[in-house]
Amino acid sequence: MLFMADTQQADEQVETVAGAAAGKRAGRHTAKLAREIRAFAATHGGSAEGQLAHIGRGRIRIALVGANGEWGNLVADTLESAKAAAEQAGLTLQDDFDGDLAARVRTGRYEWSRMAGIQVGGRANA
Repeated sequence: MLFMADTQQADEQVETVAGAAAGKRAGRHTAKLAREIRAFAATHGGSAEGQLAHIGRGRIRIALVGANGEWGNLVADTLESAKAAAEQAGLTLQDDFDGDLAARVRTGRYEWSRMAGIQVGGRANA
């Protein structure tokens, strides 16, 4: 026969195990993001800067701009994970994606044709 205290203790143990598993997954995700940031920086001039932005449902976009002007995005599951990955990778974070950071972004023909195609009579986003 189980008593209330035994059931509560079992529930707490299950929560502890589930929390530990979630913590491990979050740690692996953060480490993967840090590796991807370092790889991006190495590929695009040896360094990069970034900016964090909330994109909904608790997810965070890590916008990256390489020393050569190339840019890219990563998505983190939490703000804490994004900040930790940036710190692990040595990424300099900017408060906003404007001014100096935006001026360094180099766009090509593809980006301009995509933007124009969406905005001016291009195919519908259906």
